[in-house]
Amino acid sequence: MHPKIQPRRRGLRIAVWSLVAALVVAAGLVGVVLWQHSYAMDEQRVSIRHGGHTLTGVLATPQDGRKHHGLVVYVHGDGPVDATHDDGYRPMWEANAEAGYASLSWDKPGVAGAPGNWLGQSMDDRADEAAAAIAWARNRPDIDGDRIGLWGVSQAGWVLPKVAAKTPVSFVIAVSPAINWLQQGRYNLLAELRADDASAGRTNAAIAKSDTTRRLLERHATFEEYVKAMGGDADGMTADRWGFISKNYTADATQDLRALRGVPVLLALAGHDINVDTADTERVYREVLGAGGALTAKRYPDATHSLVKRSIEQSDLKITLTALFSPRSLFADGFLDGQREFLKDVDQGGDATP
Repeated sequence: MHPKIQPRRRGLRIAVWSLVAALVVAAGLVGVVLWQHSYAMDEQRVSIRHGGHTLTGVLATPQDGRKHHGLVVYVHGDGPVDATHDDGYRPMWEANAEAGYASLSWDKPGVAGAPGNWLGQSMDDRADEAAAAIAWARNRPDIDGDRIGLWGVSQAGWVLPKVAAKTPVSFVIAVSPAINWLQQGRYNLLAELRADDASAGRTNAAIAKSDTTRRLLERHATFEEYVKAMGGDADGMTADRWGFISKNYTADATQDLRALRGVPVLLALAGHDINVDTADTERVYREVLGAGGALTAKRYPDATHSLVKRSIEQSDLKITLTALFSPRSLFADGFLDGQREFLKDVDQGGDATP
């Protein structure tokens, strides 16, 4: 007998079973992630010719056996956004698919290997881009050209009505859109300062800097003049970004919104939006579009600007874990359902037959 060997064997067995248990848990977690990121739709990469270059995108279609579908065309907000918005669009695409609609989105120029530079675009350029994508879609046999609408967030608020003025659209879903570029910028500045509990001195300095920037824009100052006026500190501003702002700082959606009169519009607004003055946005939308009865405004009290739940967005850990294990739960309660029901309400059937 070798009594000293038994504790070693026991320790080895414990180690082996601990490893097995850890592997089982890991496999289970991987399975959950894969399951949660498996969406009820088909996706294909597409290429759209526009203005001498190619838009690279994704077309997501329902798995309902039908050969003809309506389409939701996605117009991004600010920033270097790829076609899926780092997978953030997929839960919305799935909701669209459940309503019988395909979804189309593309990489911004210069993003994910796409040619061009999105910072060289004006809001009119972006509208031309979206109109070209709609024309491309209308030539596809699997898309019902009479049932094509727009979805846009934030900065897209200046693009959506411009698109509708260029080509007929069946509906518009506007998520956290702003009205006036400069007013939105000032609102955002003050809201962030309040959120940071900034001192009066810091607030006054930030306002003074903002006022200086506005004066520079009004006199079409160069980037070098901007840097000089800021005391040599660009503070994250680049020449391309300055050029982008210079092209677009006069944007105001008020007059352009008239192109949406009579078009069913879903206006989705967040209760905790520090980027956009949602009260001002709703007021203008109601003044311009309310009389026709085609405007539906929905408020999501627990949401932030991106319509993500505030309790989740405030924690990097919660965002990461939710995005991994329950991506559909990122969004405010009722947001995905609201879009799905809106599409069903505006859909008159068309030619979406099996």
